[in-house]
Amino acid sequence: MTGNRQLLSDTLAAAKAEGRSALIAYLPAGFPTVDGGIDAIKAVFEGGADVVEVGLPHSDPVLDGPVIQTADDIALRGGVKIAGVMRTVREAHQATGKPVLVMTYWNPIDRYGVERFTAELAEAGGAGCILPDLPVQESALWREHAEKHDLATVFVVAPSSKDARLKEITAAGSGFVYAASLMGVTGTRASVGAQAQDLVRRTRAARSDLPVCVGLGVSNRAQAAEVAGFADGVIVGSAFVQRMLDTADDADARLKAVRELAADLAEGVRGRA
Repeated sequence: MTGNRQLLSDTLAAAKAEGRSALIAYLPAGFPTVDGGIDAIKAVFEGGADVVEVGLPHSDPVLDGPVIQTADDIALRGGVKIAGVMRTVREAHQATGKPVLVMTYWNPIDRYGVERFTAELAEAGGAGCILPDLPVQESALWREHAEKHDLATVFVVAPSSKDARLKEITAAGSGFVYAASLMGVTGTRASVGAQAQDLVRRTRAARSDLPVCVGLGVSNRAQAAEVAGFADGVIVGSAFVQRMLDTADDADARLKAVRELAADLAEGVRGRA
């Protein structure tokens, strides 16, 4: 069984052919439960997301801000394991036919086993992995197995990344590049900032054929429209998670909230601020 890296590439290319950015949503597995998380992902796709990143909850995050940390804590206390993450990927992809990635720190994969993780992710229909804390120079083992199973390897770049480093990272990556719009952790912000546009420009200069998608801070239609003006994809995570936290006691309201946010952001990536 091979992964769905090509589906991811085709989806991003189709959005570009439509003259727009892709909408990429992030939701943690197991939040508020595994079943509830799967339903939320389906609702986000129904609302207009093109791609979903499934977060593998981690007790010691380096990129995630307080909103996603809260959701991860709920998921971990609920007993979510990697099997639940794989089930989330499988059921979300099977129900929608859309590309689903996993976003995870390196330690859980290292402990689980790279071959086992990549084989199971491909079998589940996953499109690849975003690995925010795996240094590119230490990624050969991962990339070997990801390539074997046709999974994308998405690295994260930041405004502090030098041009030479961008060339090294983009040469090793596939699927797309995750451009962190600013230095810091995930979370909604009043503005995304000019740093993001410069980072996209420099990343494209390093490798022109790899889409550059921007995350960290986008939470509404206007910000999505702004980022869509210069990026191939707009990544939104904390805003979705916050909607779910705000509707924690009502499953129907929770699904309605994330579906409506996805629809609003989908208008934004089409330039309709």
